[in-house]
Amino acid sequence: MQVSNDVLAVLSAAQANENQVQLVGQLDRALYAKVNKVLEAAGGKWDRKAKAHVFGAPAADRLDQIILSGSVEVPKDEFNFFPSPPAVVQRLMRLAGIKAGMRVLEPSAGLGAIAYACAEAGAEVDCYEIQQGNAFHLAMDAPHDLGRTKVADFLTVPPEPVYDRVVMNPPFLKQADIKHVMHAHQFLKPGGLLVSVMSAGITFRTDARTTAFNAFVQERGGHVEELPENSFKASGTGVHTVIVTVSA
Repeated sequence: MQVSNDVLAVLSAAQANENQVQLVGQLDRALYAKVNKVLEAAGGKWDRKAKAHVFGAPAADRLDQIILSGSVEVPKDEFNFFPSPPAVVQRLMRLAGIKAGMRVLEPSAGLGAIAYACAEAGAEVDCYEIQQGNAFHLAMDAPHDLGRTKVADFLTVPPEPVYDRVVMNPPFLKQADIKHVMHAHQFLKPGGLLVSVMSAGITFRTDARTTAFNAFVQERGGHVEELPENSFKASGTGVHTVIVTVSA
């Protein structure tokens, strides 16, 4: 079930508390009907006493899933891992402008689609990957020397500002993409550049984290480029995505 932009805007402003979603502001009847239809399709039931839609699971998670994908869709796995398709990797590489000898970080390496492309360009690539199986693949089966491949939750890794480029496709759920990009930016050396796939939610969400992130990008002369619809269809998701480019 696809979700229209006006409904996504309402859901982005909604308040999620435990298993309840409360809508903010007055909606006209037609818009409310559309929002209610989406929330019901996602498993929410209107509770007159609570004045909220009540879910059988954490409401914030369910809202994020809808906002990220633009549809009533469940994430693929607990790590929210969707491999980067070739066309997306190609665009990342064009924007990153990687040259031989550069030191590059891929902080959510997955199965290595981005890391391999960086290595093919002649870069020295270091990787972090939270899933043991993926990290084993990177260490044992990689067609290129990817430098250090460490199994770790990247958000717990102390920053080292030593990289010319950070090129990444982080997890999106619960605004993890913003957290990962902000942390990864601290790994750039002066003159470095970060290029990341992100949820298109940064273009329309108005919460404090998104607002602060957009200000961060603008202050550094960064750029947000919308990716074509269904760019990640081959990876099993209809999530709406952008590429963010921001300098050190």
